[in-house]
Amino acid sequence: MFVYQGNIQKMQVSVNINNQAQYHLPIDDLLVDMNALIGKHISLTYEGTINCVHCNRVTKKSFSQGYCYPCLMRLAQCDSCIIKPEKCHYHEGTCREPEWGEAHCLQSHFVYLANTGAAKVGITRHAVKGVSSRWIDQGASQALPIFRVTERKLSGLVETALAKHISDKTNWRTMLKGHIAPLDLNDVKNKLLEQAKPELDELMQKFGLQSISPIDAEQIEIDYPVVAYPAKIKSINLDKEMAFSGELKGIKGQYLLLDGDRVINIRKYSGYKLSLEVPA
Repeated sequence: MFVYQGNIQKMQVSVNINNQAQYHLPIDDLLVDMNALIGKHISLTYEGTINCVHCNRVTKKSFSQGYCYPCLMRLAQCDSCIIKPEKCHYHEGTCREPEWGEAHCLQSHFVYLANTGAAKVGITRHAVKGVSSRWIDQGASQALPIFRVTERKLSGLVETALAKHISDKTNWRTMLKGHIAPLDLNDVKNKLLEQAKPELDELMQKFGLQSISPIDAEQIEIDYPVVAYPAKIKSINLDKEMAFSGELKGIKGQYLLLDGDRVINIRKYSGYKLSLEVPA
């Protein structure tokens, strides 16, 4: 057996030439190929230490998926407008880190539709060329970019307008339960844009006709490395169950799927110091 030990962060994702999701788990400075471990017995132990993913200080509790409390209160990337971009307050002069906001928020974003068990709307910074990591993190089996907008705040306003007619949430339990029925997202798009036309027209009048650009894109299909889905999901909580082992049955979203219908959201434990034991 071989043991990797260190602080983890959320799995890095990409796709291969067949659009199957590829996962690598950062453990300190190493990247562990998790796809290669599917079908094998693994053991994972929480060592009882959490380090902030930004400043590395030891913290008793992780906030916002890996940050200590001082960073939660100080960093722009931890502000509430990251979850709800329509509440961006950069233009009011109150951004916590204006330079960070200019680099990450005052850039073009994409509004998309995805199938994560049902149709949903979302936003991402990267969508037209290739596959957005956002789609993989959400476990989307299909995705379709529908708008390009001039900045993050506007992407949130467009998402909010569309969310009056379609969900903007992923039901993670549905996403993890086996085969997801395919959808024609172009058909969903056409119906949605007709329903949301008054709200979208109002936003274009306010921000300018060039601020929201429709995209004519092809629907993207994404496959996941899963040999067996859980029949009845049993979620593992590392704060209560500090060690577990079993056969890795697959990976979807940011979840490891193990035998016995057990699943764990790796992203939730960013900053945790873990030991991962794998076959040599």
